[in-house]
Order: sequence, then C-alpha cells, then structure tokens
Amino acid sequence: MHSPHRSPEDLCEELLGRKLADVDAEERRVLERIASGSVMGPDAQEEAALHATFPDRLADKVAAVGGSWGFIIAFGVVLFGWMLVNSRLLEIFGLHPFDAYPYIFLNLMLSTLAAIQAPVIMMSQNRQSDKDRIAARHDYEVNLRTQLEIIRLHKRMDHLFEFLATRASAEAGEET
Repeated sequence: MHSPHRSPEDLCEELLGRKLADVDAEERRVLERIASGSVMGPDAQEEAALHATFPDRLADKVAAVGGSWGFIIAFGVVLFGWMLVNSRLLEIFGLHPFDAYPYIFLNLMLSTLAAIQAPVIMMSQNRQSDKDRIAARHDYEVNLRTQLEIIRLHKRMDHLFEFLATRASAEAGEET
C-alpha cells in the first residue's frame, strides 16, 4: 500500500512518469503541495492584493470611478453647469464670465483630465491583466492538482482491486 506522505520526486514518477527535474515550475509546485498535504495557496484576488502598491490601488479606484455611469452623469452636470454659469447667468448679477464662450479654460481642464486619466486607466487595465494571469495560473494549478489526485486515486483503486482479486483467488484455492 502507498504511504500517506510521498516525496514530490516519487509522486512525479508515479503520476506523470517523469523525473521531477523534467517538469515545469507549476507542476513541481503542485506536486510539492500534494506531497506535503497542503491546500492551494492564496486565490488570485488575494495574491494580487498582496503585491498591490499604493499607486496600483489608486489606479484601480480612479479607473473604477472614471469608468462608471455615475462619473459620466456627474461630469455632464458639471460641464453643463460650467457652460450655464459662464454664459449669461453671471451677467444677470453684474459679473463677467470668468471663462466665456468658447470656454478655453474648460478645454484646458478637460485636456488635462484626459491626459492624466487615460494612463491611470491603462495602469489599472494592466493590473487587471496581471490578475487574470494569476487567476489563469491558479486555475491551471487547481486543474492539474485535481487530475493528479484522480490519477492517484485511480492507481489506489487498481491496487485495491488487484489485492482483492489475489485474496479472492487465494481463498478460492484454499477451498478446493
């Protein structure tokens, strides 16, 4: 019968039919976890959060806000209010518009916002693709571990069936 704790080398040869040095790093990591009896490491979101810096988290928040309907609606209200105030509304109170049509200062502000917001959103998208890669690697490890455990259980069942068959034939031989 198999011992409960096998080395990664033994498991690799038994389950994959290869030497541990011949498998890639992910397969080696899964075999080591199976051999130690440990569960999978942190999930993809936890792993990404562990490595996130303050600028990374800030980029994610800016992208979350800047890519929402709430932002679009609020920004539309601000733009409409800016144009309304700088049109004729201030003249009613005897003031001159501080950014009259064609709203040069507003255009400068919008250009500045776009110049800053676009790279920040791209940073967040890069982080999201990093998270996706981590999730794909995690899924691969889970699938590989599942396959290896199924192979391992299959071999144990085969061994058990062989044992029972030899025992049954031995008992049948004793009865004759």
